[in-house]
Amino acid sequence: MRTLLLSLAFAPLYLAAQTPASTEAKGGIHWLTIEEAQAQAKKAPKPLMIDVYTTWCGPCKMLDAKTFHDPRLAEYVNKNFYPVKFNAESGTPVTFKGQKLENPEFNPSQVGGRNGTHQLTYMIANVQGRIAYPTVVYLDSDLNVLAPVQGYMTPDQMEPILHFFGGGHYKAKDYQTFMGDFKPKWGAQ
Repeated sequence: MRTLLLSLAFAPLYLAAQTPASTEAKGGIHWLTIEEAQAQAKKAPKPLMIDVYTTWCGPCKMLDAKTFHDPRLAEYVNKNFYPVKFNAESGTPVTFKGQKLENPEFNPSQVGGRNGTHQLTYMIANVQGRIAYPTVVYLDSDLNVLAPVQGYMTPDQMEPILHFFGGGHYKAKDYQTFMGDFKPKWGAQ
C-alpha cells in the first residue's frame, strides 16, 4: 500500500518530466536545428528565421515567452519560414553551407553563464561589428543573410518584419517602401 501511495504521489512529477515544455508542444513554433532547416530549404525553398539567443539573456527569455508563444505569430512563422532556435554560446558543432562551425572558447564548466561565442553567431548575427542578444536572423532559402534584427520585439512589432521576409516582399522593394503599404493584420492584444 505504501508503495502504491508513493507511486501515485510521484506519478504527476514523472509525467511532467516526460512532457515537452517547448512552444511546439503547445501548438507554437516548430523549431528545427540549423541542419534540419537547411535540408528542408533545399527540398522546398522558403526563408529561414533563426532566433540567436543565450541562456543568461533576459530579453531572450521574454522573446521566447511573450513573442514566440503568440499563436498568430507562431502560425505565420510555421507556414512561411523554417524556424531555428540557436544558442549563440553552444558547444555543439554545426554545419552551415557545408562549413563546420563551432565555439572554440566553449567551457563545459560555464554552461548556463557566459561561454564564448559560436562561429555561426559571428557569421550570421553580426551587425556592424556588434553581437547582441536576442538577434533574429532572416535568411533566404539559399542561406544568404537578409537581415539580422537585434533586440526584443513584441508580436506586433515583429509582424511587419515577418511579412516582409516571409511574404517575399524583400525581393521587389525596400523595407521603407513596404512599410508605407503595410497594413497590420494582427492588431494589439
